[in-house]
Order: sequence, then C-alpha cells, then structure tokens
Amino acid sequence: MRATLFTFQETALADLHGKIQKAHTMWSEKDPQVISLSAPTGAGKTIIMTALFEEIIFGHAYGVAEPDSVFVWLSDMPELNQQTRLKIESKSDKFRTRDVHVIDSNFDAEFFAPGSINFLNTQRLGTDKLLTGTGDARQYTIWQTLANTAKRQPKSFYVAIDEAHRGTSTPQTENKAQSIMQKFIRGSKEDGMPIMPLVIGVTATPQRFQKLVENSSSTIQKVIVPPEDVIESGLLKDRIIIHFPEMALGADMTMFKEAAVNWKKKCGHWAAYCEHEEIAKPVRPILVVQVQDGTDRGATQTDLASCFAALEELLGRKLKSGEAVHTFNDQEAVNIGEYELRRIDASRIEEDETAMVVFFKMNLSTGWDCPRAETMMSFRHASDYTYIAQLLGRMIRTPLARRVESDAELNNVALYLPFFDEETVKNVEQALRDSEAIVPAETGTHREFVTLKRDPSFADVFSDMDLITYRVDAARKQPALRRLMALARALTQDMIAPDARRSALKKVLDKFDEEIAALRESGKYDEIERAVTALALKTLTIDYGTDMASTADSETVELSEFDLTNLFERAGKVLGGDLHTEYWIRHSIRDAEDVKTEIIAMANETAIMEQLDACAEKLFNELYDYHKAAFKKLKEERKDTYKKLALSSAIPIALAWDLPQSIDFLLGDDTDVFENHLFIPTDGGDFKVSLNDWEAGVVREELANGAVAWLRNLDRKKWSLEIPYEAAGVTASMFPDLLVVRADAHGYVFDVLEPHDPSRKDNYPKAVGLAKFAEKHGGHFGRIQLIRKVHKFGRDIFYRLDMNKTEILGKVRGVASNEELDRIFDDDAAAEE
Repeated sequence: MRATLFTFQETALADLHGKIQKAHTMWSEKDPQVISLSAPTGAGKTIIMTALFEEIIFGHAYGVAEPDSVFVWLSDMPELNQQTRLKIESKSDKFRTRDVHVIDSNFDAEFFAPGSINFLNTQRLGTDKLLTGTGDARQYTIWQTLANTAKRQPKSFYVAIDEAHRGTSTPQTENKAQSIMQKFIRGSKEDGMPIMPLVIGVTATPQRFQKLVENSSSTIQKVIVPPEDVIESGLLKDRIIIHFPEMALGADMTMFKEAAVNWKKKCGHWAAYCEHEEIAKPVRPILVVQVQDGTDRGATQTDLASCFAALEELLGRKLKSGEAVHTFNDQEAVNIGEYELRRIDASRIEEDETAMVVFFKMNLSTGWDCPRAETMMSFRHASDYTYIAQLLGRMIRTPLARRVESDAELNNVALYLPFFDEETVKNVEQALRDSEAIVPAETGTHREFVTLKRDPSFADVFSDMDLITYRVDAARKQPALRRLMALARALTQDMIAPDARRSALKKVLDKFDEEIAALRESGKYDEIERAVTALALKTLTIDYGTDMASTADSETVELSEFDLTNLFERAGKVLGGDLHTEYWIRHSIRDAEDVKTEIIAMANETAIMEQLDACAEKLFNELYDYHKAAFKKLKEERKDTYKKLALSSAIPIALAWDLPQSIDFLLGDDTDVFENHLFIPTDGGDFKVSLNDWEAGVVREELANGAVAWLRNLDRKKWSLEIPYEAAGVTASMFPDLLVVRADAHGYVFDVLEPHDPSRKDNYPKAVGLAKFAEKHGGHFGRIQLIRKVHKFGRDIFYRLDMNKTEILGKVRGVASNEELDRIFDDDAAAEE
C-alpha cells in the first residue's frame, strides 16, 4: 500500500481477515456467508478494502498468499466504479493496471481471470443489457461467468457490494438496482446464478445493508468502525460554517462574491501553509457552485456570465481554460461568452490540478470524493436542503488526511446559502445529522463560529510561553511495545537520533531473552510450550455390531510446521513492530522451531506481557522526554506523528502547549467586548465573547490588577489547555476557563484560573486534579487557582485557592469529598488585594 493505514483502519482490516477465516470454515453451498463492513462516510472504506485485496493476493500475517483469488466490486453507477478503480490504482503499489478491469458490454469469458479485480455496475445487468444475454457475439452471460467462477473457487472468490456510495436516483431505479444486488446474495434461478459463496457489503449505514440481505439464507458477520475513531484520526474537518442572509431575499450574486472571497482566502492560506511545510503537492482549493436546473433555452437558469464576471474581477484576470468546469450530465461544453466551460467527470475532479471552480446541479450529492472542495455556494432554494446536506457530507474530508494544527481556517468548510434564512438553515443542519456522514464536532452559522488570529501586539508573550497540557482520550490506545518501536523508528527516520531504532530494538530483545530465561528457570516453560504448541487428540471407536462407542485416552501430537508458523505470525501481531521476526533473526543459528516456540509461549503468557509492557512504557517515556525539544523544529506532519504516539498511551502524557497562529472560536450568545485577549478576529474589530458572571468578573478583576493579556480557554478544542483528573476511578478532562498573563521582574507569568461553582459534584475531583497538575508542572505557571464567588460586604468577592502554593497543594491533593474541600476553602482561600 502506498497509503499508511490509521490504527482504526488496521483494526478493521484485521477484523475482516478474522471474519473471512471464520466464513471459510463455516461455508457450504447451503450456508453462504455475508460480511458487513460498516464505517461512516470519510472512514476510508475503499482504502481498507484495497489493503484487504492486496493481503489476500500477496500474503499477510493471518494466512498465506492466495494469488488466484478473484474479486468482483459491484455498485449501482458506472461513475462510482470509475472513481473506486482510480482510488485502488492510486493507493495500491502491488496491483497493476492490467489486474483491474471495468466490465463492459464486450466482456465474454467463462471465468474471471485469477488475481483480478473486476468492476460491475447494476446498470449493465438489466434483462435488456448485452452482458446478460448470449448470441452470435457472446458465448457466456455475465451470470454464467459469476456462477462458473464461484463453482471453481468458492473459497477464493469475493464479491464486494458497494452499498456505501449509492447514487442519487428515482425510487424505481433504486429498487431495480437493489433487486439486482440481491441476486448476488439470494441467487437467481432465472439467470442460472447460485448464491455467491462470500459477499462483503461495504456500507455507511448498517440498516440499509441489512435491508438488502434480509430474508436471505446467508450467515451474516459484522465489522464495525466506530465513528469516534474516525473523528480522532483527523480525516475530517472540524467545522462546517453556514453563511446566510438575515432574510431569504435572494441576494444571490452578492453571496456568490462573498463565497468567492472566502475561497480565494483559503487559496492564500493553503499556499502559505504548503510552502512553509514544504509539501510536494500543494493543496489547491476548489470552489463548488451548485446551480439551478436548465430550461429549453439554456443549461441552467443561474446567470453563469455574472458568476464569471465576479470571479474574474476577484482574480484580477481572465479565467484560463480548464480553471472552471462543470459536471452537467446533459451537456458537454457550455459557452459563457468567449469562455468554453468544459465538462468533467466527478471522479476526475480531485486529480485535475487545473480545475479551481466546479459548477454542478445535483450529481455530486453521493459517491463523490473531493477533499479539495473547501467552499460551496448554492443557488438552489430551501426545498433542496437534503441534497445540499448530502454534498456537505462529501466535503468534510481533510485534503492532507490530517488536521492542520497551525491554521484553524484550513479545518473549516464554508457553505453560502442566499435563498435560506435562519429557520431553513436548521433544516440543512438536521439533514446533515440524519445523513450517513459523520457530522463535524461543530456545525453552525457564521454568526456563531469565527476564526481568531494571534494578536501581533502580544508576539513577545507568545514567544515566552513554555507551558504544558494534556490530551485525554485523544487517540486510540496502543500497546507500549508498538509505541516504543514506532517512536524509535520515527526518531531514526527524522535523524533526530539515528541510532534510536537499533538501540531500542536491542533493549527490547534483551528483555525478551531475560523473560524467556526466567521462564525456563522457573520450570514453567515446558508446561506453557506443551499448551501452545501441541495438539491433544482423542479417538472415538464405534462397534457396528453392538453400536457401542468407546473413547480412548488422548494422545499428544506436535503441530505441523505450517500451524506453528501461523501461531508464530499471530504472536507477532500481539507483539507488534515485527519484533517476532527480529527475535528469530537474533537467534538464527538456533533451531528455527525452538525460536518460534519461545515467541509463541511468551506472547501467550500474561505475566510476561505485562512485564514487557511496563518495560516498554518506561523506555518510551525516557526516549520521548529526552528528545521532545527537537520535535518543535519539525514540520507539522512529523510533529503530529510524535504527538499521536504520546497520546496513544494508556496513561496521559504531558505535552508542550503550543498555541497555533489561529484558533477556531465559539462566540456564544449575548457577547460583550473585552480587551487584551491573546487572539483577535482575523478580519479586524473588537474581540467579543459570551462569559458568565463569574468568568466576566474574574477577567475584569485581573485586568484591573494589571494583567497584560488573557485567553478564554474553551472546552474540548484541539488547541485548549487540558488537565486530567480522576472521577470514580476514570480519568477525565477539565478545561480551566482562563489563562491570564502577568509581568514581573523576570518576564511573563502565566496563571491558570478556574472559577467553579462549589455545588457541582465534580468540585473536589477537579481540585485534586489541579493540585496534582501543580505538583508536576507548577514551575511552568504562576498561580493555579480554583475560584469561588461569595457575596460579602454588599458586593461579590472572588476567593481563590492557589494550588501552586506548597501548603495548599499538600492539603488539597488528598481530599476525598466536597465537604473537605469546603473546609480548606474556608481556612485558606483569599481574595486578591
């Protein structure tokens, strides 16, 4: 694979292999098998399936290569097949172009070619189509080809039904497509086609696929990709921001110009980012324009000439050939004055580096992938909200398959709707939530969501920051051995520590030797060896004359070399990092079966695995802490590699808190203007935010006492300050409301302030969390305060408990109830003078 799979994709791939092995064990002509791969839009289902095809054909850790395997990929639109074919060819480094076939009306063969991927679509499989009949020019129908291949190789013939990328169609055509797909699942006596032995359904909505397979005789197994894993991966944008007028007056060209300005701004941001990050293939954003339907007099009722005039005015030049394209099904080239607006297939847009503006009607709503689509303008009316939401679901993929940490603008999708108002925009939001797409964490209007930039007047404050944060549950947890070897490999690859991988590998293999030697010395090794590498057989004898049955004592036989190697590879998956092979190489002069047996025994002994895990965790932390200063000098993509490795620890790890150049921000209702905020609106103007009485009161008190600057720390943002605490034995996250910057004789001091209602149940756990944070990282901060508002002497007074004071830290760290914390507050909290 040219693409590196995310952890959740690797898990799905492993699950698919396991389900396939189980399906092959259970299969018979009377018990066909169906596997459902269910993953949300944007999860990379095609990537997972491509990796599966590669590993089946060319071999993998779960079994030997099956080079004669055949795959059929069935969808309901030729355009979707074309898009999937292009994606497979671009992501696979093993399949050649001649291995991948789109089955057209000229296809005529008794069997599908071994080692091939074959694309079929339901539109070619109707009763009136050439593929389904015979004659002078055709010897075999497609049904016969399918039946012959299934009969010849039932356990190496796979039919993938692409139910995830269903085309937009009428109920009649959709029902027809579904009935054709069901022939693969239920068989068709009329066409002489049996039930396919193994069908893999690729779906974004399990309910819809369940409807497809209901009333079939197949055994159904499921592989499910959790939506939260996809969100954590960075594959999807953070926000969808919808722009609309106060009233739906139809100021369409004004809104189009605003959309074009937004698109041009994104072009500038992406160009600067790609240049800074030295990205070989820069991202070229696309403006997607949904136009109205046509009439007898023209391709669309939308005034394309005015659109072109606005674009050319914004660009300051004429549009060049190919920069603007369309996807209208009923038109080829469309002339706009002197400009020829050429037609492009939707599947070709992403790779067409010339195309910058795409005009379309309805045919991009499903099955279309274009992560470059950053801004959308729709000339459609409010009644078309469902189609708009479907398209948005296709636009939320990130162009680089990761978040951009340094520029919040590049994690947004912008939508402009001139014919909508506040009420009808809610329909779009709801339709998006009801669709098969994962909705970004925030979907709302431009009145709520803004992007803020660093205030340049505080440049010296930002440069003086040396702060710490945590990220709890921000990534799927990985075994410590895998994390250690991945970290060592990355350090070597980035030339931060060229010897890191060799050194880490030596320490891990030394630990393997130590644990195996200890196991042998304890006398347990022989017992474990027999348990995992020998097979106990019993014999049942039936006497035909008396119908008496007797069972003989069991006898033990050694596993075959094939089975031993299979167990060795499975142990390697447990250890990760190809460590089983490295151990085998280290001991290459010894008997190979003995070495493999040691790995199998070690991987199956819980106590040893716990020891290895603890050792690897310690080595990881030492290696990470020693080199973490060097990570700051890397490009963002490589920084992200180290960050994800740290976040995948079962124990939260402290990270450097590097505030980005711009942040995504939620204004809230009833906003007020505040001065000296570290981040300000990108388009100028005052910083506004909605704060409650406690928060606003503390900010005003701090500013009155001479604070230089401050930051409203929002909950659960990628850029936020996050501190772990424990509640009922579970690690959770808190996000202190305020970071305040003061100046003293030594420079800037950074305070963490948390105004907190004492009636809340989480009061004392959060106080303990702040105290533990102060104990570990207090040197990076000034005050670390839990604050309560008390009405006293006719006014509100803010009493503060400073965890960064040794005496208070010692008291708070051990509290076990809100009542204990209340007593400490009564005795030790103080108001600012």
